[in-house]
Amino acid sequence: MQVKVNWTDSARQVRIFLVAAAVLIAVASLVVSSLLVRDLSKEESYNVEVWAEAMRAFDRADENTDLQLVLKILEGNNTIPVAVLDSRGHIQTSRNVRVTARSEADSVAELQRLVTSMRRSGRVIRVEMEGDSLAAPDYIEVCYDESLMLRRLAYYPYVQWSVVLVFILVAVFALMSSRRAEQNKVWVGLSKETAHQLGTPISSLMAWVEVLKETYPEDALLPEMGKDVNRLQRIAERFSKIGSLPENKPDNLNEVVEHVVEYIGKRVSHKVQITTQMPSHPLVVNICAPLFEWVIENLCKNAIDAMEGEGRIHIQAREEEDVFSVEVSDTGKGIPKKRLHTVFKAGYTTKARGWGLGLALCKRIVEEYHEGRIFVKNSEVGNGTTFRIELKKR
Repeated sequence: MQVKVNWTDSARQVRIFLVAAAVLIAVASLVVSSLLVRDLSKEESYNVEVWAEAMRAFDRADENTDLQLVLKILEGNNTIPVAVLDSRGHIQTSRNVRVTARSEADSVAELQRLVTSMRRSGRVIRVEMEGDSLAAPDYIEVCYDESLMLRRLAYYPYVQWSVVLVFILVAVFALMSSRRAEQNKVWVGLSKETAHQLGTPISSLMAWVEVLKETYPEDALLPEMGKDVNRLQRIAERFSKIGSLPENKPDNLNEVVEHVVEYIGKRVSHKVQITTQMPSHPLVVNICAPLFEWVIENLCKNAIDAMEGEGRIHIQAREEEDVFSVEVSDTGKGIPKKRLHTVFKAGYTTKARGWGLGLALCKRIVEEYHEGRIFVKNSEVGNGTTFRIELKKR
């Protein structure tokens, strides 16, 4: 009995769990930090009240007052920004207030703006002082702001949320990468097993073709049958190379293209005309011929499907300043502009039947195995498409 595990559902459950855990951590952090900020804010307000009372005690001090305790309280505030204003709103002194201006005039103006901001936020304690006359006693206002530690604590949950978000993104990315790696292993194993299974019947067919050639040496169809069997052998060879780096070696690009054209030309309708344009001198480039032939062949087959079995395919290879280029043009139905960025993605196909892997594999063979480029040079709906391949000169 085999147990089948739905990887998609498992991955989705893991992602949901990660997101839920992150949300719970973030909410808990916000709640705890909010409580800490509230308690610390109350404690700072109380400390400022004590500091203000110390100011009043210092103003009313006489020979019996313990100034040492008062001064210890006044000097002990090293974190909370405070500013003392007289009854007319003039700043008398300040402590722990950070002023960044360089000139004295600018420093006074900046300090005044900070004090105004403190008053608007309601952080003001009024302290009644002893007046010099029989009029109402004078007073001072102690304005204060949040300490640097309190501000940092208020920002901490957002920093923690960012860290948790990054953790989720990394975890999801690792999960998706692991999934892709596992899928690639499955496809590689399937491809190699397919190539192995094809080996035996292909060898048999090759032997039978040789027997038929000896029995019917004048038969004109046997050479073509032999070519088809050799073609099957090359296809099996391509499948066996999947998952391993191909061995690139110098080869004549002209002969590679001509080989593909010769094979396809005899197996398509006479309504499809295939023409080539190549220089007279060899275009020697480092390629894996079996894989690169497959790229040209796939582009030609896609062109034939796009033309619905009737039209013209033109293949042009040339040597340019920095690259060797191959362009495959057809007179088919073209590709809409909105589809141009998806043609090389796996699953893209315009046929009723098909996997949509052809162009995706072409891109991988050209760009990963040959360090080149493949792209749609131009395409017009109703007028055809041109694919361009560029291979770097070594």
